[in-house]
Formats: sequence, structure tokens, C-alpha cells
Amino acid sequence: MTDASWDRSRCSVAGTLAVVGEKWSLLVLREAFLGVRRFADLQRNLGAPKAVLTDRLGTLVEQGILRRVPYQAEGERQRHEYRLTTKGIDLYPTLVALMQWGDKYLADDVAPLALEHRDCGSPVHLGLVCDDGHELSGAREVRAVPRQGASRAG
Repeated sequence: MTDASWDRSRCSVAGTLAVVGEKWSLLVLREAFLGVRRFADLQRNLGAPKAVLTDRLGTLVEQGILRRVPYQAEGERQRHEYRLTTKGIDLYPTLVALMQWGDKYLADDVAPLALEHRDCGSPVHLGLVCDDGHELSGAREVRAVPRQGASRAG
């Protein structure tokens, strides 16, 4: 594929990064996948400034990645939990890919967290698989092609 063969202004990678490509957003998602739902718990776990966390949670809710759900502890005022939506859950492979890369290139001896299949306990890893079921070793086995009906540059 040549540089001029597709319109980069509509790039899915750029669009995704505009929504979740900031450090605190990805860390909020990590915590959400680990089951953390409440603002105070997120702030404590992340150490994020309150204003930054408020902004990132607002963006993730606005984008439909998290949803605010009211709760009220006995004797306290109503507050909100942040729960993953289907759109948010669909980001899980992205976080697993980042985790695998970090485990491979940044972890000293032992990665801090492992992922296991709930049913059988086997390790979980992310992979590239084509629709015919072939497992690919990486980018050199993939070629990018313009989709039918996608706008072209130039």
C-alpha cells in the first residue's frame, strides 16, 4: 500500500488514540477491568490528581466506554460507580496487548500480573488470527489493503 492510497485523516488508530490514548485513561480502564468502580478507589489506586481523574472519567463516559451508575452507602449521600459498557469491554484486547508488550520488554524478571482462563486456569495471551484460523507471528505476515468504499487520499 502506498502512502497516498488512503485517507489518514480517518485513521482508526488516530481516532482511538483521541479517545483513550492518554496515560490516565488507559490506567482507568486497567482498574475498571480489575473491578475497581468507585472514584475514591480509582484515585487511591492510581494516585491521579482529582481534576485529571474527573476529566478522564467524564471523557470515558461521554464516549460510551464507561457508564455512571448511582449507588448509596447506608447513611451517606448518593454517589456514582463507573462500569464498563460493551464498547469499553471491547477495549480489553488493547490493554492485554499493551500488558504483553510491557511484560516482554519492560518487566525485569517476572511480570507483576498473569492472566488465566477462568474455566481451565491456562495462561491467556493475545494473538493475531485470520478468518481461516491461521495464527500469525506478527506484522510481517499482514498486509494493509484499502476497504471497499473507503475514501482515498488525493
